Order: sequence, then structure tokens, then C-alpha cells
Amino acid sequence: MEHIRVLMISAPRDAAGKLARALVEERLAACVNVVPKMESYFWWDEAVQHDEEALLIAKTTQQCFDDLLVFVRENHPYDLPEVVALPLVDAFSDYVDWVKNETRQ
Repeated sequence: MEHIRVLMISAPRDAAGKLARALVEERLAACVNVVPKMESYFWWDEAVQHDEEALLIAKTTQQCFDDLLVFVRENHPYDLPEVVALPLVDAFSDYVDWVKNETRQ
């Protein structure tokens, strides 16, 4: 389980589905859930900004993480995309095996 990561990636709503599908097609993630409505408040260009976004929740392996980051940098519409990886503490072992089998390693 120590090799599985759950990633949070924010994206414009109109780009989220395409990015999610591409991550799975490239086998950089075994599964990506898209939470279609999220509001974000953040500092950018010296002011507090507000955007309506989608949240991608991707399940992948530590081995795929660097390649996934490169892919997101090259395919995400933001200059600075948010990609936050969390280690998996515990999960159904069959699901962990499935994530490992469905990602490139």
C-alpha cells in the first residue's frame, strides 16, 4: 500500500474530463474521479482570485508519479497546475492490486 498514491488535481471544468480520460488511457492512473463543481480561492497575480473548477481524484502508483507530473504539465491549461499526492494508508488489498496492474510500472 505504501506505493499507492491518491492525487488531487484541480482543473477548469471544461478540461477536466479530457484530462481524466487521458491519464487513464496513458496508464498513468488506474482511475480518475471527476468532482464536477468546486470553488477555489487563491492568490495569483498579487490578488485573491476565485475560480469555479473541477477536482480530479486520481489513483496511481509512486512509480508513475513523475511521468504523471510531466504529462499534467504538458497537457493542463494552467501555468501552474495543482497536483497534490497523498500516500495511501490502508485500502482493500484487491483494489490496491488492481491499481498496480492498471498503471504502467
